[in-house]
Amino acid sequence: MKNRRESEQAPGDPELAWRVLGLLNLYRLIVPSVLSAVAALGGRFPAPGMALPALYYYTLMAWFAAGVACIVLLKTRWPNLGTQAFLHVGCDLLAVLLLLVASAGAASGVGLLLILPVAAISVLLTVRTAATVAAIAALAVLGQQVLVALLGLTDFSELTQAGLLGMVIFAAALAAAPLAGRLRETEALVRQRELDLANLAELSQYIVERLRESLVVVDENDRIRLINESARQILGGDAAPGALLGEVSPRLLYLLATWRQGPSATDTTGAGLLAADGLREIRPHFAPLGQLRPVPVLIFLEDRTALDDRIQQTRLAALGRLSASIAHEIRNPVGAISHAAQLLAEDARMPDSDQRLTAIIRTNADRVSAIIGNIQQLARRETTQPERMPLGEWLHDFMQEFLITGGHHAGQMSVDMADPELEVRVDPSHLHQILWNLCENAFHYAAREPGDRVELRAGRLAGSNRPFLEVLDRGPGIEPAATDQVFEPFFTSRVNGTGLGLFIARELARCNGALLVYEARRGGGSVFRIVFADPQRWEQY
Repeated sequence: MKNRRESEQAPGDPELAWRVLGLLNLYRLIVPSVLSAVAALGGRFPAPGMALPALYYYTLMAWFAAGVACIVLLKTRWPNLGTQAFLHVGCDLLAVLLLLVASAGAASGVGLLLILPVAAISVLLTVRTAATVAAIAALAVLGQQVLVALLGLTDFSELTQAGLLGMVIFAAALAAAPLAGRLRETEALVRQRELDLANLAELSQYIVERLRESLVVVDENDRIRLINESARQILGGDAAPGALLGEVSPRLLYLLATWRQGPSATDTTGAGLLAADGLREIRPHFAPLGQLRPVPVLIFLEDRTALDDRIQQTRLAALGRLSASIAHEIRNPVGAISHAAQLLAEDARMPDSDQRLTAIIRTNADRVSAIIGNIQQLARRETTQPERMPLGEWLHDFMQEFLITGGHHAGQMSVDMADPELEVRVDPSHLHQILWNLCENAFHYAAREPGDRVELRAGRLAGSNRPFLEVLDRGPGIEPAATDQVFEPFFTSRVNGTGLGLFIARELARCNGALLVYEARRGGGSVFRIVFADPQRWEQY
């Protein structure tokens, strides 16, 4: 019973039925045009309609005009689908019957033109209705044959041929019914698949937009096609679908172009970029989408700052245990050295040159004690004591102290301030330790000759307006494979180094809401950049 009811239902997809009506109307426009052309060549080729030519030509013109009028009905879709289906089939049935009369009956073959319209009704209406229409068409063909015989245009011997034509029309309608059912099922399946794909695409976009992981899809022309909110925050407000990657992040485009060159390209291990806010270090990972060349690329933006924070928790716990065990042992000899230097300085007979040496001993002993305290503070994550201070004046004082203490020449170090009034908010003792460590490394690796120079450069980042301080040198730089390790504890290329300097420097920067990053300098050398906290958010640190 279920299958029977389903077979008697109207087509489930009205769009399919409207398309069939459109094709049927195209048939209605083509057939009269072809028959008119054949009739015009009647002197050379035999043509139907010779029994009543006037009726034949007027019927063709009226049939073509009906096709033109049906175009308007199809465009407006008024009246409804069922009504238009009966109008179309009725128009075709009347036109073909008149052509049969004008052509002296079924022997002309004109009646075969009814097969397509009657078969099409199976797609438009239910099977029962289509069979009824086919039966009416068969009887109408037989009836017109009787009329033609009564008019004397033919004899009654051709009734058999008319009956056979009616049976062919009826059989065609019944044969088209299962094909129409399959066509409707296929169309419904296609529609369902389209809906499923659309839902899946919408779901995928929804998931991607709300992923914590930062994702960017770039096409073969380096244009952003998809980007989620997390990635948009990393790359900045200009990052949106349709934007060129080079305009949003030239650094990311360079890394992508290097990756696309293949295994023979320059090694980019550890290469990364800064987020638009200047306080996060990002490492991109690339994955091809497809086999085309050039290929669209899926880019994962890994926030190394957040990842390193989690990793460092374990390291700092170990460092805390280490510092607690050795702090007391180091403080005692350092305190003894400082006390001895103080006693020497109280000797009035000591010359000025020795007084300067004892001052250096005391200063550095105090620095060692401060370093120990900072290591312990890192392990305990104690609150810093930030101060708002003019960076330019502080840098000049620092440079003088560093040159005198290290015995360097004045020309070996310079300060470049883009904004003399630039202010930062940071713990001065932490900044002193960070910068001292960076400058010592720069002089050790890059400023060994009197003509070599270490530069201190300060300003604001163009994208986020955050203050920054850079230490630049023209040394050999750091191997790309080692850029990930320079800030790890106990990693060093010095023979007698401890490997804690850059690790402590970065942790001290983080305690102050700042970020310490490294990048290779153009033309050779290294750049260590301290990006301070956003001036608009100082109160958070």
